[in-house]
Parts: sequence; C-alpha cells; structure tokens
Amino acid sequence: MSKHPQPSNGHGSLLDIQLLVNEYPQLFTEKICKAIKTNSNSIDWVSPQRNDGFAEYRDDDFLDKLGITSLNLPLNEFWPKKGPQWDALGRGNKGDYFLVEAKANVREIVSPPTSASSQSLKRIKTSLTSCKEYLKINNSSNWAGTFYQYTNRIAHLYFLRVLNKQPAFLIFVYFVGDESVSGPNSIVEWRAALTVLEGYLGLSAHRLKKYIAEVFVDVREIGL
Repeated sequence: MSKHPQPSNGHGSLLDIQLLVNEYPQLFTEKICKAIKTNSNSIDWVSPQRNDGFAEYRDDDFLDKLGITSLNLPLNEFWPKKGPQWDALGRGNKGDYFLVEAKANVREIVSPPTSASSQSLKRIKTSLTSCKEYLKINNSSNWAGTFYQYTNRIAHLYFLRVLNKQPAFLIFVYFVGDESVSGPNSIVEWRAALTVLEGYLGLSAHRLKKYIAEVFVDVREIGL
C-alpha cells in the first residue's frame, strides 16, 4: 500500500506541512505562485489532509491522488516500488501538478544513500543517469549516495515533465524558525546550505530549474 497516514502530533516539517496545507492553504499557494511561473493561480491541496489521516502518498498512489492516469512511460518502468513519499501534493486550477518536499532543519537535507536491493538499485541508477544526462550534469557526484532524497525528487520531476509531458512542478519548502528541531533562524542559513548541496550535485543551473521552486515559510510569523 502506498498511502501512509501520519500522526497529527508530530513535530518539525511533518507537523509544519500539515498545518500549512490545512490551515494556511492560500498563503502556501501565494508563496508558490510568487516563486515560480505557473499557469495556475489557485491550488487544491489533496494531501496531507486532516480528513484523510494526514496521509502521504508514494508510487502509483501519488499519481492517482493527483489524477494523472495516462502516461507514455509507466512509473514502474522508471522507478522501483517504495519511491519518494511526498510531503504534500496539489492540483492547480489550470491543470498543473505540484509535488512538495518539506524540511525544517539542515540535517534533513543530508539524506543517506539508497538502500535498494541490487535489482532495484540498477533501475534507480539507470533513471538517475538518464536524468543527469538530460540536465547535462557532467560532474562525478553519486546521485544514489549523499543527498539521494533530493536527487530522486529531481528525477521524478524529470519523469513527469520530460518523459511524460505532464505539467508538473517540484516545490521544496524550507521552514524557518522551528525551534522544536533546532531549525535555521533565517533564509540566509538555508540558502548557504542549499548552495553547498546544489554545487556538489552540479545543480546550480540546469534545464528543469524553472519548474522548481524554493519556498521559505517562517513558522513564527504565521503561528505554526
């Protein structure tokens, strides 16, 4: 099953994104529309919703949740089971799709390498290489290693936007001032860490950049 209900009494980015989607959806939408060029001016946030157990979705279920039913390349031919579990998913009023990854402290962006089995790992590496080649990334960084959680999200944007011609956007939400997880107290701190990440992966500038937004939300300003 690729639907994963989440606790309502969590902390850090888990709680922050739940509150942002359920209590401040318009604010979230406005920040995205300001950060990226999209045809949509409103977004229906389909997850994580309170009446759905704050569930997060992955694999074919995340596609079903967004209403993406017709693909040139099926997801299971691109990525094995237990792929990215999306923190939030949204459908724009002009047909755009929004995939969200949320973080509340810098430690979260330094994810461990994939632990996939040999057969699954082969498919993952093939797809990551295909994505890197499309983006014209020529450095030797291992996208299945350090920062793997970040790279597999980029790969899924490539899967939707390039291989399947779907109007998808990837949104990275960075919460500022979350004391429960000793998170950064300023956008400057976040940008310093992200500059290192992008430089290591060769992603400072690339062909999908215009479909990716970095959104910063200060939890102290909106009462999260």
